[in-house]
Amino acid sequence: MRIALNVQDFLNRAETVYGDRVGIVDEPDQPAKSWGELTYARVAELARAQAAALDEHGIGFGERVAIVSHNAARLMVSLFGVSGYGRVCVPINFRLKQDEIGYILEHSGASMLLVDPELADPLAAVDCRHRYVMGAGSDEALYRFGVDPEPWTPDEDATATINYTSGTTARPKGVRMSHRSLWLNAATFGWAAGVSDRDVYLHTLPMFHCNGWGMPYSITGMGGRHVVLRKVDGREILRRVESHGVTFLCGAPAVVAAVLDAAQDWDGDVPGSGRVRMTVAGAPPPTRIIERMETELGWEFIQLYGLTETAPYLTMNRSRAEWDHLSPAERADKLARQGVPALGVSLTVDNSGEVMARGNHVMDGYWQQPQVSAEALAGGWFHTGDGGIIDDEGYLVLSDRKKDVIISGGENVSSIEVEDVLFAHESVVEVAVIGVPHEKWGETVKALVVPASGATVTEAELIQHCRDRLAHYKCPTSVEFRAELARTATGKLQKYRLRQPYWAEHERNIN
Repeated sequence: MRIALNVQDFLNRAETVYGDRVGIVDEPDQPAKSWGELTYARVAELARAQAAALDEHGIGFGERVAIVSHNAARLMVSLFGVSGYGRVCVPINFRLKQDEIGYILEHSGASMLLVDPELADPLAAVDCRHRYVMGAGSDEALYRFGVDPEPWTPDEDATATINYTSGTTARPKGVRMSHRSLWLNAATFGWAAGVSDRDVYLHTLPMFHCNGWGMPYSITGMGGRHVVLRKVDGREILRRVESHGVTFLCGAPAVVAAVLDAAQDWDGDVPGSGRVRMTVAGAPPPTRIIERMETELGWEFIQLYGLTETAPYLTMNRSRAEWDHLSPAERADKLARQGVPALGVSLTVDNSGEVMARGNHVMDGYWQQPQVSAEALAGGWFHTGDGGIIDDEGYLVLSDRKKDVIISGGENVSSIEVEDVLFAHESVVEVAVIGVPHEKWGETVKALVVPASGATVTEAELIQHCRDRLAHYKCPTSVEFRAELARTATGKLQKYRLRQPYWAEHERNIN
């Protein structure tokens, strides 16, 4: 017997087994009216009602529904109400600018756009065939209760979500994730992280990021409780860990740093000590951060490595019984590696040092970009663009990035995209954008600029020029003026040479 995998399976199980249990605690402080506490029976009812409303709007199976939102119950329900009933969910980074979001809408061909109320004015000029600002005022149009949605025959190879990522090209690429890939990522990630019906999961990770790394599915399928956090704040994270009995969360190293800072002046014992585990990804965290999580917070550190193209789970590093006798510093040294392959995932490193992966979690390809897809999946392997080794114990250890992607606070920044914006300034003749070490964000964006002859442009002027045109996390935090930039004989920028001085005191060229 073969039953097609469908992301809706996770919610169906929650409704059947845990229907009366509170499944989602919505963010109370938000511009849209909070949904408060939702049982899994109510979450399933909302998902069906959303699918019925899509029927009413004439949005057929396979059509795209885009959502630009901070973390919210409405966004999480859409991962089921849209994808689980045959449409394609397109969760978009809420930090992007109007033009960037407009490009994604056009490229994906979205039929409907749902916008967070806080973003309604900044995105007022972004149009779509069906456009709604999410909240009490639009709920009536977006949820049709008492009506059975049109039946969809599940197809595990159908595209469930398109997740846009910034890579080595100036424009973001749409990663096509099938129901099969998302289902198996959620199951294996949840299994390795020990997700159970006793878990209380805090959504510090943006849900648009690889669909919250699959945790909306994993936690739901096991009947755990979701606590929605709209915006990251270290002290607020600790407060909710304490008030909700949180046991699990995920985030970038910058989130860990924010929690550690907040814990310094916390009155009393740090909440969650001996109870909380946290999966960290987005950038390799410093060893000292790993050690501090154990010694200062009393939380378990778990490292994950992956990409949007891999749903994202490729490897995990979690403390083993064999390491129990080690000191926190020794254990942190072991945990600094990216980890061992997920169940069903194979890794290799080619002759150039690039890490390549194959497995059920890898994307089907990029939306409407067959040539780029073929390059990324050449030879039956996904080419990550990251450099590294697999050590004698079978652990992946990253050493450098082969792509010119900067990861700042867990967000991917395309250096080419930033360079294009800087080149548009009349005082800029040449520019190279690189990632340099940053204590809080892991890396930050630095622009090396050759100004036009006689130009009087300033660092502040160029940074503001970028901030007017790009999401702020993509913008340079510093600008250094140069007389020339290192290039090859054929005129290509030698970014590895430009980066070297800034990384000289680091063991690896990533932070």
